[in-house]
Amino acid sequence: MKPIEHLRPLLKSFVEKGPVGCACSVYHQNEQVFEDYVGYADLDIKKPITPDTIYRIYSMTKVVTCVAALMLYERGLFLLEDPLEEYLPEFKNPQVYREGKSGEVYATPAAKSIRVKDLFTMTSGLTYEGESNETERQVNKAMNDLRKKGTFTIRELSKALATIPLAFDPGTQWRYSLSHDVLGAFVEVVSGKSFGQFLREEIFQPLSMEDTFFKIPEDKKTRLSSLYDWKEPGTLQKNSRLDAEYQSGTLNESGGGGLLSTLSDYSRFAHMLANGGTLEGERILGRKTVELMAMNHLHPEQVPSFNWEHLKGYGYGLGVRTMMNPALAGSNSSIGEFGWMGMAGTWVMIDPKEQLSAVYMHQLLPNFETYTQPRLRNVIYGAL
Repeated sequence: MKPIEHLRPLLKSFVEKGPVGCACSVYHQNEQVFEDYVGYADLDIKKPITPDTIYRIYSMTKVVTCVAALMLYERGLFLLEDPLEEYLPEFKNPQVYREGKSGEVYATPAAKSIRVKDLFTMTSGLTYEGESNETERQVNKAMNDLRKKGTFTIRELSKALATIPLAFDPGTQWRYSLSHDVLGAFVEVVSGKSFGQFLREEIFQPLSMEDTFFKIPEDKKTRLSSLYDWKEPGTLQKNSRLDAEYQSGTLNESGGGGLLSTLSDYSRFAHMLANGGTLEGERILGRKTVELMAMNHLHPEQVPSFNWEHLKGYGYGLGVRTMMNPALAGSNSSIGEFGWMGMAGTWVMIDPKEQLSAVYMHQLLPNFETYTQPRLRNVIYGAL
């Protein structure tokens, strides 16, 4: 791989357009071939982004959650086609909201059970909070009720969600949702450990990921990058209203978006997957399981609902986007390149064929992902 000379000016251009700072790391065949830190972790006090900076990775937590569950799959503790209620009994006899001819909404039994695989592939019928359908409105209410308690466990969340009729029959559509939060509760039940304990003992400690956690230790709080709201060009406002769940004493360990991490830590995790599940002699997953994770699992009925414009050309695997059609995506990446992104602009790309991985971090809402992420991908592959 030749030096990625175009990446430094690209990162600088990102900071000129949006985030106050960013960082990127690229590994190829077990060697770090690029690392750079541009701009600030906090603009007010001019604190630069450094290798020690900690970031909210939000939905990049999902990849970690799916790897954790697949570790249990490799131990024969469940099958992907198993009904979810065999492990989380609260999901027995699910209901589905349906709409009548005159627009009335009513609930009837689901055509089938949620399978464990439906949690991985976002085809469960669960949703996030919102206002676009009755399920989203009821999830909104349930989440508000849980937050009024001050804090809650992921099993409490799972039980609350199970009382709400689904948005569609399981397995019939793709819908981004709290499925991976429920998958975290599933990991707890199957493993017999708290979700955080399982991740710590089975993934973070073996990979020497010392700065990845759900709750930030007191002595590391000054290393957390500030999060900014982008109001208009040149106007950024610091956002701390989303940080309550990172504090010690809170109980929620969100498998869908709760982890904090550093560029170095997440790069080690990503390159483990690029290596087929092993890093520096530590085996986390088997090579064939990584292949299973990274292949498209959506069947033709589900594909039309996986319709995010900036993911054209991608399918969806076990918790990850996966490149199927580079021509449609306008991408120079490999078929089978996979990864995901986080709400505040973080991004991971993994390519076992090339033994290539890349991680990018910034902290901005909205996250500018449709601008930054395809450019990062194209520049990195341009160096091969």
